[in-house]
Amino acid sequence: MKIAFAGLGVMGGPMARHLAEAGHDVAGYNRSPEKAEAWARATGSRFAATVSEAAKGADLFILCVGNDDDVRAVVTQALPHLAEGAVIVDHTTTSARVAREMAALAQEQGRSFVDAPVSGGQAGAENGQLSVMAGGDAKALSRAEPALKAYSKAIKHMGPAGSGQLTKMVNQIAIAGVVQGLAEAVHFAQVAGLDTDAAYEAVSKGAAQSWQMDNRWKTAARGEFDFGFAVDWMRKDLGLVLDEARANGARLALTALVDQFYAEVQAMGGNRWDTSSLKARLPGPGGA
Repeated sequence: MKIAFAGLGVMGGPMARHLAEAGHDVAGYNRSPEKAEAWARATGSRFAATVSEAAKGADLFILCVGNDDDVRAVVTQALPHLAEGAVIVDHTTTSARVAREMAALAQEQGRSFVDAPVSGGQAGAENGQLSVMAGGDAKALSRAEPALKAYSKAIKHMGPAGSGQLTKMVNQIAIAGVVQGLAEAVHFAQVAGLDTDAAYEAVSKGAAQSWQMDNRWKTAARGEFDFGFAVDWMRKDLGLVLDEARANGARLALTALVDQFYAEVQAMGGNRWDTSSLKARLPGPGGA
């Protein structure tokens, strides 16, 4: 399968590397050419100077870019150059609206579009252990799935176009509440004078256990917030969630509150801190 991959950042770069290591013919493209060149050197693959060049004759076009506008621009540029019947898989977290829009556009031009946001963060991308939630044509996803398995541990088809993005919103809603709970638990343990490492050992083996607790409790307690998904990106995602909730009537009081807490973290200069930096708002070690 001839594959083009657009967006070679902290997520896309490792994902595209896994494809190359699996033996696929991969052409990489990045808006910053030097990043694409470095990726090509590191993987022994080829890079393209433009989206059109990368897409030329590709059977599978994968992208992992920044936002709705980026997806529109990249897909629109790529479509005329793809092989007839090609599948586009978008791993960007976007609105469900743009996913439906791109699916309709691709269908008009004899191609398929699958919205396939991922969960697992930078570590998941590096280790090839991402979870993919996909919307769009199930047959198109099946054609792409053998390639996607190079960097995924789970791929779930959720329904028609936009369903993958809606499922990613569910993921981010759940994370927002868990991380805020974690921040308050660490804060409370510190204010109460407990040994936070001992508190973690006491509560992490029971019902309070979570991925966030296992991976972020101790670093949050120390005020270390350089471990992955940035606050700026989380706010982008929560903005998509809250826009969708306003449209569909979902009541997301906690999510809206946590979004404002992340705005406070940004005001503290924490734009690139990881999401556990909600703890930075709270007094005590590792906090305000």
